[in-house]
Amino acid sequence: MAKTLFDKVWDAHVVKQLEGDIDVLYIDRHLIHEVTSPQAFSELENRNLPLFRKEKMVATPDHNIPTKDQHLPIREALSKHQVDTLVQNCEKFNVELYGLGHPFQGIVHVIGPELGITLPGRTMVCGDSHTSTHGAFGAIAFGIGTSQVAQVMASQCLLQSKPKTMRITIDGELKQGVLAKDIILYIIAELTAAGGTGYFVEYAGPAIESLSMEARMTICNMSIEMGARGGMIAPDQTTFDYIDGREFAPQGKAFTKAVEQWKTLKTDEGAVFDKEYHFDAADIEPMITYGTNPGMGIKITKPVPVSLGEGSQDSFKKSLSYMGFEPGESLLGKPINHVFIGSCTNSRIEDLRIVADYVKGKKKADNVSAMIVPGSKQVEKQAKEEGIDQVLAEAGFELREPGCSACLGMNEDKVPAGEYCVSTSNRNFEGRQGPGARTLLASPLVAAVTAVEGKIVDITKHLN
Repeated sequence: MAKTLFDKVWDAHVVKQLEGDIDVLYIDRHLIHEVTSPQAFSELENRNLPLFRKEKMVATPDHNIPTKDQHLPIREALSKHQVDTLVQNCEKFNVELYGLGHPFQGIVHVIGPELGITLPGRTMVCGDSHTSTHGAFGAIAFGIGTSQVAQVMASQCLLQSKPKTMRITIDGELKQGVLAKDIILYIIAELTAAGGTGYFVEYAGPAIESLSMEARMTICNMSIEMGARGGMIAPDQTTFDYIDGREFAPQGKAFTKAVEQWKTLKTDEGAVFDKEYHFDAADIEPMITYGTNPGMGIKITKPVPVSLGEGSQDSFKKSLSYMGFEPGESLLGKPINHVFIGSCTNSRIEDLRIVADYVKGKKKADNVSAMIVPGSKQVEKQAKEEGIDQVLAEAGFELREPGCSACLGMNEDKVPAGEYCVSTSNRNFEGRQGPGARTLLASPLVAAVTAVEGKIVDITKHLN
């Protein structure tokens, strides 16, 4: 029987099938951070349960940490408490921790792939919705709640209902200036923020296959933003080349043997998906969001919609009111106060290179505060080795230290109320970047051009 990529990985990890279509699913890797792990550790202690397989866990602080002066004690009381608690729990339970100052520290969904912890065919979970990032390697990866974090700690398994399957195929070649972020914002705008609910999505087609691993991670990262359980891309030579030589990846003959197995991780000819969509890459243009969910996106040259259809008008009006936009309004020429380039969506070295390539020899606009936050200490180190830090500094951009930063208002990096931020992060909810902050999601290239111009522009007119 022909199987999808998702079916192959899922079925290989089912320990037992229970009544009511519930599977006991084995989890290969468990990533944790400071926000969703304290309660889970407490549950183990309260129930006198041991940590079942500590070697399958990796911890790092990312959400709450400051992105300046990380060598100093954390000043914000709650953030300090959460990070200190993570350190204490990892010491108590002997869990591998890449804490502040460690060369492997960073955003949990950035360090997994770059260290070779994320591998094809694995099941991976974390108490964070954007765990879907790791699906770019042909892994089944998804976010879990705190009680489930405890469940994996105690048993290395989860009780799960098998999701439905969806395939999204992007045919053709991408236009100049169109990046992975534009692809996923386009898809979500087409399908809506609820269009993938109940599904695990496989992305396929020539346009997807042409992408780098870092670009693929951007797409899988935002699968959750259309309601999907997660996203996957079949591993190929691009995947194998990326993994080869990574710190914790198989080495030598073990790597060669692993690649042979990974090559089988693709959807069989004739396999049936519960739902399929096809899009033409030629229709995708640089994108930007105008509203308060990631599905409210438009091509940057197009006006804000007049409506979102029956049943959505109240929320549509509320969203535009929050953002300070009018139906039918063009965003071109709109002044922007802040640009944030970072988050688990777009903080890898490729993202920083894209920004540096554009801003080299240019200056940011005086009205813009431009902040770039690398996704890990390794990305930060590589940026400095390549001279990217100097290029950014000369252009007036501030390169911070690794962390989730202004993706979410859980740390010191917040956008002031009422001000606009073009952000490479994954969510534009009300108050996501701080109370009253107005977020417009975009690619690193759109963010870079915006920072230089000081306003939203048709970036295609600014490219060579």
